[in-house]
Amino acid sequence: MNQEDIKSFTISIYTENNIGLLNRISAIFQRRHINIESLTTSQSEIEDVNRFVIVVNLTEDHANKIVKQIEKQVETIRAYYHTEEDTIYTESCMFKIKSSLLFEEPQIQNIIKDSNARIVTVNKDFFVLEKSGRRHEIEELRKEFNKFGIMQFVRSGRIAVTKDEMKVSQMLEEFKNQ
Repeated sequence: MNQEDIKSFTISIYTENNIGLLNRISAIFQRRHINIESLTTSQSEIEDVNRFVIVVNLTEDHANKIVKQIEKQVETIRAYYHTEEDTIYTESCMFKIKSSLLFEEPQIQNIIKDSNARIVTVNKDFFVLEKSGRRHEIEELRKEFNKFGIMQFVRSGRIAVTKDEMKVSQMLEEFKNQ
C-alpha cells in the first residue's frame, strides 16, 4: 500500500445476527494484514438487523475490495465504506478513579468541568466518569488523569452515521419483509 493514499475509513455492515459472523468478518481483515482500529456492533434501525461499524486505515481501493468481500458473506445484507468527512462519529469512555482525588486534588474538578465529562457514580473508594467525543479528546483526557492515577479505563469503538441519506432503511425493511 502506498503510505500517502492510506486514510481512515468507517465500514458499515448490515447483517443478520448469526453466530460466527464476527469471526468470518475479522478473518477478511486478518488475511489482508489489516489492523482493525475500532469495532462496534449493535442493533440497526431495523429490527433483527445488526450493524457493524469498523474503523480501518487503508487505501480507498482496499476499502472497496474489503466491502465487496464482506458482502459475499451469506448473512451480510449490505456493506459500505465512508471517509471521516462523510460521517458524524463519536466514541465513549469511562474512567474509574480514587474518590480521595476528587476532594484532595483541585485540578481534578477543573479537568472534569473543562472536558465536559460527566460523573456517573461516586462512593467512598472511587468515582466513575463518562466522556463522549473524538478519540483525540478522550486520549487527552486520559493523559491528564494518568498524572493522578487511573484505576480502570475503557473506551468504546466508534459509532457513526453518514451525513448523506443512505436509503438503507428502505432496503433493510424490504429485506425483513421477504
